[in-house]
Amino acid sequence: MPPAQHSPGSIAVDPASRPVLAVDQGTSSTKALVICPERGVIGSGTAPAPPRYASGGVVEADPALLLSSVVDAGRRALADAGEPVAAVGLANQGETVLAWDPDTGAPLTDAIVWQDRRAASVCAELAPHADMLRELTGLPLEPYFAAPKMAWIRRSLTREGVVTTSDSWLVHRLTGEFVTDAATAGRTQLLDLDTTEWSPAALGVFGMSDERLPHVVDSAGQFGVTTAFGDPIPLTGLLVDQQAALLAQRVTEPGTAKCTYGTGAFLLAGTGARPLRSRTGLVGCVAWRLGGRSSYCLDGQVYTAASAVRWLSDLGVISGAEDLDRVGSSVADSGGVTFVPSLAGLAAPWWRGDVKGSMTGLSLETGPGHLVRALCEGIAAQVVGLADAVAEDTGIALESLRVDGGLTRSELLMQTQADLLQLPVEVSPLPDATALGVGAVARIGLDPGMSVERAAPRWRPEKVFEPRIGPAEAAERLGVFRTEVAAIVARTPSAGQPAAALANTGAGTVTP
Repeated sequence: MPPAQHSPGSIAVDPASRPVLAVDQGTSSTKALVICPERGVIGSGTAPAPPRYASGGVVEADPALLLSSVVDAGRRALADAGEPVAAVGLANQGETVLAWDPDTGAPLTDAIVWQDRRAASVCAELAPHADMLRELTGLPLEPYFAAPKMAWIRRSLTREGVVTTSDSWLVHRLTGEFVTDAATAGRTQLLDLDTTEWSPAALGVFGMSDERLPHVVDSAGQFGVTTAFGDPIPLTGLLVDQQAALLAQRVTEPGTAKCTYGTGAFLLAGTGARPLRSRTGLVGCVAWRLGGRSSYCLDGQVYTAASAVRWLSDLGVISGAEDLDRVGSSVADSGGVTFVPSLAGLAAPWWRGDVKGSMTGLSLETGPGHLVRALCEGIAAQVVGLADAVAEDTGIALESLRVDGGLTRSELLMQTQADLLQLPVEVSPLPDATALGVGAVARIGLDPGMSVERAAPRWRPEKVFEPRIGPAEAAERLGVFRTEVAAIVARTPSAGQPAAALANTGAGTVTP
């Protein structure tokens, strides 16, 4: 970006002190914020981008809708702010992929969303390579990640064009560049975790050695200029969604972790400058790369959180997420109902995407409130398993959990989380931590000398939920949930797919 022009006698304005546009392209919508380093969020905009669900594990999105949602949300945020910005940052879904024409930018397939399960056949075929891939890339062999989907597209849909994660296509449409940031590349299972470069060995396993892949770049830098939002704006920040939320939550000290409650729930904990291979079924991955230096984190996933709430809404049990507290508060407890909301399978630490959800303990007295409370317990219990796994991998027990995302508006869910976790749950003052995080790296892209600590937003919890039950009751409730999970897994044949679940992860012993 050329230096700011100013007339004699005027004062030059540091671009890094001006507002930036931060765009979070998510699973069901795109959120954009205009963020000022002094005044905070001064403009916001949203645009829907819902995926399509179909039988056979199909979860797809229209690429044109993804792009238009980015443009529309960004323009709405800029109109709301009413002032120009110095740069734009873009966060992405991480594991959503598509094939596209690199000459025209035209999509050649729909976007295969991270929840899509059709690449299970690829994973089953490549199961003998699972241990090598985990050691090399930090990721278990699982359809959730991008490379199996990319290989499936090549086998089943098209050999034309390039096949990449959705961020590379969006960046190309916005600026003409062909790049992906190191953290997003780390979600493919094609990136060497130590070097943060594409791995020839992993590419060979997936039959993708001849693929043209985007250049792996830092999360902050100069990635071209876009006119999609009006006047030309440099794109200076790129980061995968959950790592952006990690940065925004300032989770950099041992004993801390963050969890984002969106379509799924995602718990991340930083591990510093050294990659850590999980022994408990978590994912070791790049948090961000700045100035050529990588920071790493551990990552655990719950596939269905808000999507499970939507499922209850579709059944007419509640009218939407805003109904969770009202309906759930109508009863004192779950009435003996246990809900394992694995409606898109079980993620970390079990990695059994083939497992279906389960609801047990129903009776004639069961009402909507019991189902809501059972759902909150099911989500929270899985997050506890992830937190326990982080503590085991790092050797440091968590002291608190910082949370963000739309479902943090539910006091019932957050109190349930604190109760089962037996730790304080600190709610972010803004649910849009992902946008705040990618806004921070966009500022670093304007000023490479800026530290993460200076770029990240000031953080103070809006509310803290303390446990209201004792350890014995929490352990009893978790035990009931874990017993049900073990029963579901035991009666579901693994169909030959790799199982990364381990005993003693805090999630209960799982037998594939």
